[in-house]
Amino acid sequence: MMESDGASIRGNVPQYSVSEISGAIKRTLESGFGRVRVRGEITELKRYPSGHIYLSLKDEGGKIAGVIWRGSVSRLGMAPENGNEVIATGRVSAYGERSSYQLVIDRMEFAGEGALLANIERLRRKLLEEGLFDPERKKAIPFLPSLVGVITSRSGAVLHDIITTVSRRFPRDVLLWPVPVQGEGAAAQIAAAIEGMSVRRPRTPDVLIVARGGGSLEDLMAFNDERVLRSVAACPIPVISAVGHETDTTLIDLVSDRRAPTPTAAAEMAVPLRSEMVADMAHRNARLTGALTRIIQTARARLDQAAARLPDLPGLLDSARMRLDDRGQRLDLALPSFVMRIRNRLDAPGMHLPSPELLIGRSQARLQALRLPAPELLVSRARARLNGPVTHLPNPELLIERRRAALRMVSSGLDASWQRSLQTFHLRTERQRLSPDVLRSAIRLQKMRFHGLGSHLEAVSPRAILSRGYVLVQDVNGQPVTSAEARPVADRVVLSFADGDRGAKLDSLSPQGDLGL
Repeated sequence: MMESDGASIRGNVPQYSVSEISGAIKRTLESGFGRVRVRGEITELKRYPSGHIYLSLKDEGGKIAGVIWRGSVSRLGMAPENGNEVIATGRVSAYGERSSYQLVIDRMEFAGEGALLANIERLRRKLLEEGLFDPERKKAIPFLPSLVGVITSRSGAVLHDIITTVSRRFPRDVLLWPVPVQGEGAAAQIAAAIEGMSVRRPRTPDVLIVARGGGSLEDLMAFNDERVLRSVAACPIPVISAVGHETDTTLIDLVSDRRAPTPTAAAEMAVPLRSEMVADMAHRNARLTGALTRIIQTARARLDQAAARLPDLPGLLDSARMRLDDRGQRLDLALPSFVMRIRNRLDAPGMHLPSPELLIGRSQARLQALRLPAPELLVSRARARLNGPVTHLPNPELLIERRRAALRMVSSGLDASWQRSLQTFHLRTERQRLSPDVLRSAIRLQKMRFHGLGSHLEAVSPRAILSRGYVLVQDVNGQPVTSAEARPVADRVVLSFADGDRGAKLDSLSPQGDLGL
């Protein structure tokens, strides 16, 4: 009985293969759940080279596997990271080969603003510790940029507001790099646009505006992305952030060099107001003109005061002229008196000197004294001696001979004195003459000067220039031809070389510079 019951039970239970039961479970799951939204924390996230992303969602009570196919990654709406609390939208499917089920995700969003704010705060603290928010890193905005770079969406009112504001304030060139400002992949494209603007050649923007309109916290998450923030911090161009409305604050506002509440305000920060500049220039010009006028007036007043303290120049000239006339008149009167005094001073020694006639007479008397007495005197003296007492008288011839000997001695002394005086004069004259060595040195110096002048003349000589390959061109009349457009007679010229002259004829040149052959 029992065997029959067991046989009947086995006959009533259906029998399935593994593939059949796996397929039945898969169909049951897919038809029973359909499209679902699952909230949980991302864990075990892996990106494969194929582009698929595998992850798990967990909460306090369980964990479910999930997969994001490559085609759905770009449309996901955010970049999944481990630790993010998200709401994943997709369908439940089973994987029969492993007897497992998984959530095929095609949409993902952060699970509430609390989680988003927690992630933003965590990233803010990290970048703050690295010093990316320090004021010392902020770059100054150029006063008047020639090219303004804009990174924003091509569509929307943001770009129109920026261009309109720049054109109204001070027309400048605007360079747009269009990017998506929200959604999956927006952060990567914004970061690439910032890096591309900084290396753009040949014309790099002078200032960069990163802007978008208002939106929810989820819409602005691309501007809280770490890649975007690090691109802004590393950008060598000053960056102005204008993300969202005035009440919206994103991390890019802390990293950028200037933060604008709206895109219009960003454009106003980028370029100055032309009318204000013109008014400021006019004001500065007026102040400068007034200051220069005051300086000139002050200098003129000082000059007038200095001129007033100066003496009367015409009066000084008249006084000087009168003194000059007086000195001239006194000089005219004093010169004859001075000449007379000098002449008297020169004539005074001559008046104390004996006259030439007296000197000549004295000299003649001395000569007469040296001469022998006359024969008559000698005879009379002899007679007197004969008439007197008889004494021994000298021989007259002997006396004459003695006198002649004395005269010869005096004459020889005068001749010797004259010869000594003459020799002294000649010796003094010879000493005053130049020695032969001095004369030879002077001649050698003059010869060197002569040769130096000759070398200089040779250096500037036209013949020396011609010896270096130059040619002197003259017409048949000997006039130099100094221009290519000159027209000598019959186009005939004379070429003067260093060793002679040659005749030549000028050829005309075509407009292209080729010879007209």
